[in-house]
Amino acid sequence: MSNPPRQEGSLDAPMRHPIDWRDPEYYDEQALNRELERVFDICHGCRRCVNLCGAFPTLFDLVDESATMEVDGVAADDYARVVDHCYLCDLCFMTKCPYVPPHEWNVDFPHLMLRAKAVQFSQGRSTRRDRMITSTDAIGKLASIPVVNRVVNAAMDNKTVRKSLDKTLGVSAQAKLPHYQARPLGGRLARREAPRIEPSPAGATSGKVALFLTCYGNYNEPGPVEDLIAVFEYNGIVCEPVPSMRCCGMPKLELGDLDAVRAMKEANAPVLAGYAARGYDIVATVPSCLLMFRQELPLLFAGDPDLEALSGRLFDPCEYLWLRHKGQALDLDFKNVLGEVLYHAACHQRVQNIGPRTRDLLSLVPGTRVETVERCSGHDGVYAMRSESRAMSVKIAKPVMHKLNARQPDYFTSDCMLAGHHIADLADGEVRARHPLSLLRRAYGI
Repeated sequence: MSNPPRQEGSLDAPMRHPIDWRDPEYYDEQALNRELERVFDICHGCRRCVNLCGAFPTLFDLVDESATMEVDGVAADDYARVVDHCYLCDLCFMTKCPYVPPHEWNVDFPHLMLRAKAVQFSQGRSTRRDRMITSTDAIGKLASIPVVNRVVNAAMDNKTVRKSLDKTLGVSAQAKLPHYQARPLGGRLARREAPRIEPSPAGATSGKVALFLTCYGNYNEPGPVEDLIAVFEYNGIVCEPVPSMRCCGMPKLELGDLDAVRAMKEANAPVLAGYAARGYDIVATVPSCLLMFRQELPLLFAGDPDLEALSGRLFDPCEYLWLRHKGQALDLDFKNVLGEVLYHAACHQRVQNIGPRTRDLLSLVPGTRVETVERCSGHDGVYAMRSESRAMSVKIAKPVMHKLNARQPDYFTSDCMLAGHHIADLADGEVRARHPLSLLRRAYGI
């Protein structure tokens, strides 16, 4: 039987393979370097991803400046320079690469970078700074202590302190760092009196949601979570905040600390699975947290019963409201127009393959025109905060920043508030980033 003809690029839907990170070979540095060289050689011959992030220009510069002008001329010790610029956004896999599985070349660049990060972490090559700033639970609990809270927030705005952090820890003095709440949102919501709502299913939605607050929503910026609750309850959706959740694990995933990811999964997944068993859907305002439970954790822990129980029950909030709209269960009596809205589609929402639901939802508001920008903000969780990657993060954000400066919209919005604030901080004038749920609350007049 003759072999089937080889395709240059895959014409099939991309697929992900489970990650066997507990196999000792996963941490074999020589095996890793062979795979890095193989994939880098494919990337060098393609170069479609050159405009996505800093990883690919770094790789291509290394190749072009080598003696052979091929990957074999790049020293293996320099591979880490490519790895350090990858923040696992997954856009290369989902939108650019023609050689992803099921193609025979089996290129999954983000998960190869994850393996490299895991090897680096296992060898003790992560910095004290990165271990610290990815410990979001510990920092949030400490920084929310009333007296400590005032000191921490004052330090975030003090130029002398920021210059010292830049020199000693490598936290960029130019990066806008989030402030911390003196009273975390979870504690405040636990004492609220929720309205009595009889849940009504619509389409794939049950009409009652368990709300994963996320570290950012709980400790740093509670406004979008409070707006979500207001909009959902206005639309007759039961909202029950989930207490005692740990970080989703995305910051530790990006560090390569997979044992920490496992510990967080073991704390969180049974809690969320319990809500799913009681008929709740799960929502969160931070796309990265949803992505962890929708994609990364099921690939790291294939067959985990708690994660399997969550399949089909995790929703982006705008996706959820859009499904309610399709099921004739969304209130369309908007009181206020939004005018011109520039919407930044966050990478970790785009790769969930739910479609442009935020744009569609905002477009339901009369007198509202939404323009979408599908470019990376360059923020990631910590990438824009690191001194050594700050300049690249700004460079990546410039296309969105220029669009914002040129359009001067009535509102600028992003599903990821860290990304939105990063872009707004770089833009001309006084620009404020708002969450799409905050805009919807304004449109409803509630």
